[in-house]
Amino acid sequence: MRSTLRTRRASLHRRTTARIAAAVVAGTLALTVTACGGDDDKDGEGGKGGGKDTGTALKLPKLDGESVSVAAVWGGTERKVFLKVLDEFEKRTGAKVSFVPAQDPIISFLESKVAGGQPPDVAMLPQVGAIEQAVANKWAKPVGPEAQKQLEKNYAKGWQDLGSVDGEQYGVYFKAANKSLVWYNAKVFENAGVSVPKTWDDFTKTAQMIYDSGVPPVSVAGADAWTLTDWFENVYLSQAGPEKYDRLAKHEIKWTDPSVKEALTTLAEIFGEKGFVAGGASRALQTEFPASVKQTFKGGDQPAAGMVFEGDMVSLAISETKAKVGTDAKVFPFPAVGDESPAVVGGDAAVALKDSKGAQALLTFLASPDAAKIWAEAGGFISPNKSLDLAAYPNDVQRDIAENLIAAGDDIRFDMSDQAPQSFGGTPGKGEWKALQDFLKNPKDVTGTQKVLETAAVKAYKD
Repeated sequence: MRSTLRTRRASLHRRTTARIAAAVVAGTLALTVTACGGDDDKDGEGGKGGGKDTGTALKLPKLDGESVSVAAVWGGTERKVFLKVLDEFEKRTGAKVSFVPAQDPIISFLESKVAGGQPPDVAMLPQVGAIEQAVANKWAKPVGPEAQKQLEKNYAKGWQDLGSVDGEQYGVYFKAANKSLVWYNAKVFENAGVSVPKTWDDFTKTAQMIYDSGVPPVSVAGADAWTLTDWFENVYLSQAGPEKYDRLAKHEIKWTDPSVKEALTTLAEIFGEKGFVAGGASRALQTEFPASVKQTFKGGDQPAAGMVFEGDMVSLAISETKAKVGTDAKVFPFPAVGDESPAVVGGDAAVALKDSKGAQALLTFLASPDAAKIWAEAGGFISPNKSLDLAAYPNDVQRDIAENLIAAGDDIRFDMSDQAPQSFGGTPGKGEWKALQDFLKNPKDVTGTQKVLETAAVKAYKD
């Protein structure tokens, strides 16, 4: 089945249109909002202006007395906001919803739940490969007719196809992410006398000047190795180009390919330069994603780092500091390593693991603009739902990114590691995650890293 899926995916991951990158450039550099929240319209029925009129509110079945469990790996602020989404579902249906905290890799977590006879009704799966594996294991249930209607009404075919396996729809992509952004401490840039870099060469020069000013230039969340895969993917997509990106994602070329060597060598210009990574590699490997963001925007004129790389969800962690988005915390597109800046997206899909009325009702709700609006208003969220009123987003940068993600339709480049088998691209202590953590520790060992990556990939794709 894997080869059939890889062939089908190839048509989805064509060259990302220039309008996405251009929108990131225009939108992020023009960011003027000074807060990461917005709560003008709390009725959950869809906003006014700036988007499509979705008409009356979504009608859901009455589920009084029914219990619905939802498993996800989200923690911290992300979990808090998602619980608000689930609260609205409870209010509309009368169901009792419980959140089940899951550990990475979520497929292994679900395996233990299924084996114990207690699978959740719905799981939020953060990898395309995880959806495929859930289907292969015969855990996943196809979406029902009401959820399918919402998908066809609200989603581009590309996003629908990402949640389908062999032509059958299983996943509802509720949350998307732009993973090609670098957020920076405006005061650090001012003190160092630097401006926003547009190319990788400019980026390394900027890092050097920030270091010379007395601040480590880059905060790296090495404990959450998915951030390291995102670093690699952005460099590789911009440098090697979209065609090779697609081929490497499907393991049609080896990880020992010269293009991988070039990308790792480029990445080592940041990871391997003494003093560039906040706290050094050993500290970075103990730093989780939220902490990597917060340490960049705490400490006044002497924070732990000047910049932090990651997607639009960074704004949620910033909101838990005293920094204000648009004044203290600003953002620029990942610098162009090759001809263009990269534009990598990711996403989380809801998949039913039980044939229950409650599970299908929740999928229907999550496929609607009503559910997306709740998280969009809180910030740190981009929805692939084309019917969501853009006025729901709390600031111009997220609004612009969302608008152009929707405008791109099927023309999207999905996170490479999330397309891979989970044992390679999404498991702590294994595969790509472990190899890139070891690379962060020893960026000089490019050849050794490639060999480890290829050995792990061969086993994972064969399995």
